[in-house]
Amino acid sequence: MDKYIFDESNGLWYELQGDYYIPCLILSEEETQPIGLWGQRHKQYLKEHKQFLYTTMLIEGTLNSYLADIDRQAQERLLLLTKQIAEQENVTEKLKADNAMLWVQKMKEIQSRVREIIYSEIIYA
Repeated sequence: MDKYIFDESNGLWYELQGDYYIPCLILSEEETQPIGLWGQRHKQYLKEHKQFLYTTMLIEGTLNSYLADIDRQAQERLLLLTKQIAEQENVTEKLKADNAMLWVQKMKEIQSRVREIIYSEIIYA
């Protein structure tokens, strides 16, 4: 039995591992870009709840760029919502100067709420 075979119908090489031929997949340079925390969390969600989509994107070589985009969107949303909510609730630099402990407490509360929004709108959607 050959260790490697080529399938002309799909243009992929396969490597014999045990009793099965596994596709030899190499990620393009674009597909090796790093993904952050949000992208990692969405990846875990896909693996657990959207296995077909996860596998399809992995095979097509689009998973990493998709996750990097999700990570970028989530990070931008985090910064924007945190700023907007802080402004709405008067969590300002003046408050920070006048009462740093209260400012820290309020910012932590805001960031917690924003994270929940991001989870529901982006990560677990």
